Amino acid sequence: MKIINSSLDLGKQLQIYRAAAKSVGFVPTMGALHQGHLSLIQEAVRCNDLVVVSIFVNPTQFNNSKDLEQYPKTLERDVLKIKSVTSTDLFVFIPSVEDIYGTDISSNSFDFGGIEHQMEGQFRPGHFDGVGTVVQKLFNTVNPDRAYFGEKDFQQLQIINRLVHIMGSKISIVSCPIAREPNGLAMSSRNARLTTQEKEHASKLYRTLKTVQHQFGTDDVSYIQEWVNNQFKDDEIISLEYFQISDELTLKSTQKINTNIKYRAFIAAYIRDVRLIDNIALN
Repeated sequence: MKIINSSLDLGKQLQIYRAAAKSVGFVPTMGALHQGHLSLIQEAVRCNDLVVVSIFVNPTQFNNSKDLEQYPKTLERDVLKIKSVTSTDLFVFIPSVEDIYGTDISSNSFDFGGIEHQMEGQFRPGHFDGVGTVVQKLFNTVNPDRAYFGEKDFQQLQIINRLVHIMGSKISIVSCPIAREPNGLAMSSRNARLTTQEKEHASKLYRTLKTVQHQFGTDDVSYIQEWVNNQFKDDEIISLEYFQISDELTLKSTQKINTNIKYRAFIAAYIRDVRLIDNIALN
């Protein structure tokens, strides 16, 4: 394992592997790594000759400056966790903000075909422009054969697929299943900010989605929506931000089910100021 801090140095190292026709896998992260991240790295190690893992907290995708300040930073532990994957051909890329952005720390504007305005886009203005900007920069630096993303951020996953198309890139985007705590809570770096009791209560999000999965195809979407809202109406710990059943491709919410379309349920909520998201395939 080798730690690299500059895009220039990383590019020089990658040239050696490309000259030898070695395959490169890429796992972009913002650190505070958990088993979900490690599962992405393990899959990348399994399928590629070299794996690059980036750790970079991207400032342009935070529409809330307090959220950026409070985002967990556990760099030393992160490096040890990556090392535990035990791949000799593994680079950990830890650039500075200046290395990625130079002196202009701002986002480009993207047209992702409208999916950027759904769900997260409504509640986090500018978020996907920030995501698109940093991922494009990282893709241009690493130029991997494959890049690995978790399905917990399913909307982001669809955004990245659109980004690759916009870039005219041949990078293959590999989606990986959501990693969960034993109680079903989707693993997230933000979970570190929850108490043990709050984590246990937060598992209600997944239990709700599992019930929705069971209801889907039997109950009307409007009934399911009302049922979910009622589950959190008097909850003193979880504050529901949104629940939505959407077409997986367009991410637009639906009220009528078309058997030829794949649907997914999405949920976002707060425990104190900690924002949690989750989703589940319905058919």
